[in-house]
Amino acid sequence: MPDTPGAMPGPPPSDRDPRDALPIRLTVDDSDSPSDVVDALFLGRFASGEQPYSHSVTIERVKADATLLPPAATVLRAARDTDRSATLAQGEGWTMLVSRWSRGADVTVTAVSDELAERVLGQATEGAQDEPEPQPENVTMGFWYVSPRRGPYRTTRQIGAGTWAEVRENYTAPVAGAMDRLMKITPDDIAGRLLLLHGPPGTGKTSALRTLARSWRDWCQVDCVLDPERLFNDVGYLMDIAIGEDEGSTKGRWRLLLLEDCDELIRGEARHTAGQALSRLLNLTDGLLGQGRNVLVGVTTNEDLERLHPAVVRPGRCLARIEVGKLTHREAVDWLGTEEGVSREGATLAELYALRRGTGSAAVLPPQPHGPAAGLYL
Repeated sequence: MPDTPGAMPGPPPSDRDPRDALPIRLTVDDSDSPSDVVDALFLGRFASGEQPYSHSVTIERVKADATLLPPAATVLRAARDTDRSATLAQGEGWTMLVSRWSRGADVTVTAVSDELAERVLGQATEGAQDEPEPQPENVTMGFWYVSPRRGPYRTTRQIGAGTWAEVRENYTAPVAGAMDRLMKITPDDIAGRLLLLHGPPGTGKTSALRTLARSWRDWCQVDCVLDPERLFNDVGYLMDIAIGEDEGSTKGRWRLLLLEDCDELIRGEARHTAGQALSRLLNLTDGLLGQGRNVLVGVTTNEDLERLHPAVVRPGRCLARIEVGKLTHREAVDWLGTEEGVSREGATLAELYALRRGTGSAAVLPPQPHGPAAGLYL
């Protein structure tokens, strides 16, 4: 239609404020933050079809001096919350949202063409990834959780882990022997998809898993599920993890999912107290859900073996089933370098570290260190 005589021409579409392009009205109240408003404004041009193409990327570690904005970007809104910042910017034919938290960021670009969205995103993020110096004693571990903002989400961290030779004497002889075999396993040796470590608190189950992650890092990606109680009661979350998010493109790489302190899930009365959760765990290890996926599941529990559900410990299901107990009196004395404070029944790893630090029943001088770290030995 021709222009109405005498009407003033409006600004070009790409110069309009994004809020003018929203096809709906939004109602905000005191529960919404400025960052929420920025998120809503960003969606306007994409929702209206003005900029129908989108590209996005997540960067886990952003360099401190990276702006994540391409050249000639005009900042329209900037909001900072206690744990997040959001920046809305635009340029000729494109709009960008940069959401930053801690060291990471989500960057999303909408544009009038797919090529433009991809190019602008590349300009904004080029060289922004901060790669820490590789440390031989560290291992990359993934952490899964359900985020209120993103849904099922995986992030990675560098975790310190000693070699098995360094931490082996932290375990009583039968456990050390079983762990010797486990540390040497390769993909060709896998028979059974469930790894079960059970025993009293403070005996070193978590420390053993960190060392296992280091021993297996050439062929196995290790992910810790921070909310296992939710995992097996949320089918969507379970499917996201079962499908997985693999590092690199190496075919045949395995994944080990770690579920810590899952007492209620695998004890004998689990079918009554946990509903379908136990069935879904077993289905992930050797049922239809696990078929075609190179997935192992590692579970730690403080329960006695006799109290575990028979379906969990049946022959053929477990790759390894190791009861991690106290060191004997002799082993504990050798570890500590003195008999002072050591019970006749022996001691857990946690008790020995407490004695070494002087916070147990006796204060002793520390002997030679056993492994690179004294923490995380639950």
